[in-house]
Amino acid sequence: MRELTILGSTGSIGTQALEIVRKYPHKLKVSGLCCDKNVKALQSQIYEFLPKVVAVRDAEAAKSLDLCGAKLLTGADAARELAATPTDLVLNALVGISGFLPTIAALEADNIVALANKETLVAGGDVVDGILARKNAELLPVDSEHSAIWQCLSRRAQGARECKSLILTASGGPFRGKKADEIANATIESALKHPTWNMGVKVTVDSASMMNKGFEIIEAMHLFGVAADKIDVVVHRQSVVHSMIAFDDGSVIAQLSYPDMRLPISLALLYPERGSECFSPLSFDALSLDFERPDLETFECLAIAKECAKTGGLAPAALNAANEIAVAKFVQGIIKFGQIPYYINKALDAADLSGNSKSADDVLETDRRVREFTQKAIGRV
Repeated sequence: MRELTILGSTGSIGTQALEIVRKYPHKLKVSGLCCDKNVKALQSQIYEFLPKVVAVRDAEAAKSLDLCGAKLLTGADAARELAATPTDLVLNALVGISGFLPTIAALEADNIVALANKETLVAGGDVVDGILARKNAELLPVDSEHSAIWQCLSRRAQGARECKSLILTASGGPFRGKKADEIANATIESALKHPTWNMGVKVTVDSASMMNKGFEIIEAMHLFGVAADKIDVVVHRQSVVHSMIAFDDGSVIAQLSYPDMRLPISLALLYPERGSECFSPLSFDALSLDFERPDLETFECLAIAKECAKTGGLAPAALNAANEIAVAKFVQGIIKFGQIPYYINKALDAADLSGNSKSADDVLETDRRVREFTQKAIGRV
């Protein structure tokens, strides 16, 4: 029986993880649950899974909870404190930079982390690399693309160094095939019409701009220990091939499955076993697979992210901060979709990247400064 803590239990990844717990009650037991303020959904989870510890950022909202004997943590540090509580596995499904410090806390406590929080490795990958080098800790990928590479490598991350390249696939999002002038004034409603995945607002907008794929390049660098120039992106609209690895002899190994996040989540939760539950069987009847190169002129965010990946240091942290603010302003209707890369570039040009990317404090200070700059820059629109 593996005890599981879920950070972000009321979100998309968190609720799907709990589906998997229901499928494997003899293998998985929930020990901790965490949310921001959605206590109505959290209450149902508490009644069903009876965790030992519950964490809620919004202390006022948490007052209404019937804890069923669980210990309650509240406030800004609640998720970090829960992540550091000894358990067998911490699934970090938080969204945004708020997931960074909980990941560090979990790894420092020697907890295995199943990582669905992109910002941890995008903004603070060097910090995490340092912890993994000196601690008896382990990081497991949950993103479908990184899980695919992990599977192709027989789940040996160090095996990536033997490959010619890693190939991340992208659906192309709702604006695949469009030109920059066609999507410059795209509405939030159109940006959220993802053709394949059902995700939260922030991740879906990032997918529409293809920043999400740029973030995945940076994540892959840290997960598999490879340089940015060894990671390629191809657009694959069917989202059946989730990623591939290429070798010097010309061979390519790919992982195929129906697009269902429960598969990569279950692989991480049950590791090193592979589950027996088939969530979405793949049929080869009339199956066709198409691939094309991404349009970096239209999807400028992907090009910006690739440059930040190559630059390294604190550039990815600055990128993440500027993007979070720009996306939030787009969702609020303050800026246009086509202005997202403009304000990201503006923030990157102004950013002081002289700090130490291996210091969590420097990462968070860069994050703070870039957010502040981007807020002010957009505020002058």
